[in-house]
Amino acid sequence: MSTRREVDTLGEVEVPEDAYWGAQTERARHNFAISGLLPDPVLIRAYAEQKRASAIANRSLGLLEDSITDAVIQAAEEVAGGELRDQFVVDPFQAGAGTSFHMNVNEVLANRANEILGGPRGSYRPVHPNDHVNSGQSTNDTFPTAIRVALLLLGRELDEELHGLEAALGDKARELKAVVTAGRTHLQDALPVTLGQVFGGHADSLARVRGDWMAAAASLRELGLGGTAVGTGVNRSPEYPQAAVAELGRATALPLRVTDTPIALHAGTGDFARYAASLKGIALELGRLANDLRLMGSGPTSGIGEIELPAVQPGSSIMPGKVNPVMAESLNMVCFHVVGAEAAVAAASGAGQFQINVMTPLIAYELLFSLRLLTRGVHVFRERCVRGIRAHREAARRFAERTVALGAVLSPRIGYARAAKVVEESVRRGVPIAEVAARELGISEEEARRLLDPARWTRPGILDPDDLRS
Repeated sequence: MSTRREVDTLGEVEVPEDAYWGAQTERARHNFAISGLLPDPVLIRAYAEQKRASAIANRSLGLLEDSITDAVIQAAEEVAGGELRDQFVVDPFQAGAGTSFHMNVNEVLANRANEILGGPRGSYRPVHPNDHVNSGQSTNDTFPTAIRVALLLLGRELDEELHGLEAALGDKARELKAVVTAGRTHLQDALPVTLGQVFGGHADSLARVRGDWMAAAASLRELGLGGTAVGTGVNRSPEYPQAAVAELGRATALPLRVTDTPIALHAGTGDFARYAASLKGIALELGRLANDLRLMGSGPTSGIGEIELPAVQPGSSIMPGKVNPVMAESLNMVCFHVVGAEAAVAAASGAGQFQINVMTPLIAYELLFSLRLLTRGVHVFRERCVRGIRAHREAARRFAERTVALGAVLSPRIGYARAAKVVEESVRRGVPIAEVAARELGISEEEARRLLDPARWTRPGILDPDDLRS
């Protein structure tokens, strides 16, 4: 491989001749050859958008000349649009605070800007990665800014997918609103519910945790850009933060604002911890949904089997014809990872010291990867599982009619103890509760079945005194 020789503050470095990155990135490539992972594309985009906005702000303040600014803007727009993606090579598990990735961005933009101006890569004339691309900036304010912008950009996709899943569950609730089955608490018989109520409940619960997540995301709109090294704003113009953040907001269509306390956003990463916790809340709710569907669809001959999940692939290498709830299983795995990622973010968030938290690269990786997992996981689960669910109506009705919890309907009129005896005999004899209740109450079995119709008891009500004769 042909190389070019570059010099940084530690000495000479051989850099691949055709690389847009420079000496500091090359050192990082070798120092942090850890996971084999690459930076998230949306983080690259967010950083490029921030560099573009900063260049525009600095020109408006008389700190960058037009030719340099125009070249940096063009380079940043190319990178934000997805070009030069293979030039961002620093492992997410890298130097603290994201300095290595930040310099990867600065070096790529500087080399591309110099190329636009007719200069060779590695010369850093007239555009220097530190003096020009990084003018008025520091890793300590730009990297957290890029994380926040990246999360807000990528979060749009998750919000759309969650909306879609809520709608699909709502559609299923309306489709199955008349299908009555047994409720279950403690994995034991409970009063009847409709499958419509079950799916509607899941849609509502998902909407609640999505609301919590959106509230956590709102705090990310506040940026510490302009705080530079320790939050005090040394080496930048007093007007720079407002100018840069306003331009960044225009470019990304995000409602961004400058914080009044940059020193707090340098050292404190509580906003990221809360965001991670809100993603965990979504994961827990999605996991509960997946578990319920797996149980409701268990069988086909030895389980509950009141619904049928779509058969999307064979389920066994040894048992022919076996079909497993693979989409729900896959979603469970996604959820488990997100729960674990929240623990990592919490630990990293608590590791800030003095005026900076150096664990932000880990925070960035865990949050962005969790967002991507949830976004894709929700999409395929909705399309390949929820939309194709069918109810086994006869099985559901059978469960509803045989649930011994219908004895609760009798207790307001004949007392808890007497109702309990009806339930006990129904269980002991293995017969529907209406059969036992008819003899106990001195009414016909037909009348008992009418009184204990499960559909009637899927909504509020109390048995009318005239309905029973003691």
